[in-house]
Amino acid sequence: MSGASHLYVHLPFCAHRCGYCDFVTVVGRTDGHAAYVDGLLAELALEQPLLAPALDSVFLGGGTPTFTEPAALERLLSGLPSAAEVTVEANPETVTTALAALLRRAGVTRVSLGAQSFQPHLLGTLERRARPEDVRRAVYALRDANFDNISLDLVYGIPGQSPADLDTDLSEALRLEPEHLSCYELEAKPGTRFTHAHGVELQRQADAMEDYFERVVERLTGGGYRWYETANFCRIDPAGRDLRSQHNLGYWLGHDYLGLGIGAVSTVDGRRWRNAPRLRPYLAALASGEPPPREVEALTGSEQVTERLLLGLRLDEGVALRDVESVVDPGALARLEQQDLARVRRRVDGGDGGEQLELTKRGRFLGGGVTADLLV
Repeated sequence: MSGASHLYVHLPFCAHRCGYCDFVTVVGRTDGHAAYVDGLLAELALEQPLLAPALDSVFLGGGTPTFTEPAALERLLSGLPSAAEVTVEANPETVTTALAALLRRAGVTRVSLGAQSFQPHLLGTLERRARPEDVRRAVYALRDANFDNISLDLVYGIPGQSPADLDTDLSEALRLEPEHLSCYELEAKPGTRFTHAHGVELQRQADAMEDYFERVVERLTGGGYRWYETANFCRIDPAGRDLRSQHNLGYWLGHDYLGLGIGAVSTVDGRRWRNAPRLRPYLAALASGEPPPREVEALTGSEQVTERLLLGLRLDEGVALRDVESVVDPGALARLEQQDLARVRRRVDGGDGGEQLELTKRGRFLGGGVTADLLV
């Protein structure tokens, strides 16, 4: 084993928990940020042997990483290993000139802004604290700090959203010229207060999702972005820079990754584990020099290959057929090829000439349903 080349660090603190959110979060608790960073660095020291000598990516997610107290955040960033890509997620209202400078000084190369929408009424429905002007202000502050790799998150299928609202959101996002855009279908987990408040409207929006998805793809690809993954788009850089999220690409390509923090998941050398989501036991274990409480799962070879297929077919480049052939139903593949939903092509990109399995454009719009049909 050469070690995991991708590192995820979970910073759970938020000023407010949005009604649709099901991530591991801790609301408020500004007094606990320094102690949590101590825990993260202690966990990193314990797990360091699992990491590759040189990392491809480090990703700080949340929660709201930029809600973390600045001195604690800077101390964390200085204690993490360097990587070719270092991403920090940020809520727009937390990004100031001082914070942008801190991130740049600490070696961050990429910032992912959770814009979600540019419509005040939709931001109110999502219980987001940022206003449209906060998104613009955040992008300008990051540009002034010389960030040349900014990603914006947008959400569609929001209760009360119209097709015109989505078109406006896409126009506003394109006007800011981010290097990357992630556009996600709203997922409200059953039983949350969000589904209780908006259940009927969420059902209406569910019927419009296919149209929304196609609007997003057509608008962004028409605007010069590559639809490289189901929900992700990167600018096509004339200089040849690869502006795909290298961290998320590691997941989709089935690479090993290490996760630090409460609720974080790791997959290394055929084993997967998830840290327990409770803060106090996490800190107590690490303070005593022990790994945090976690659930461990051994992945069978078949499970790993199935995941490789399911995730790899989210990408526009598909997956090497020889890597997944053991879980592909030949009859189903032939049928899907006839229906123009999937195809097999010979690689001509400098690889070894092997065959590549990918979904067609029609197949990508149908997504997971097509991929599930391929499985033995």
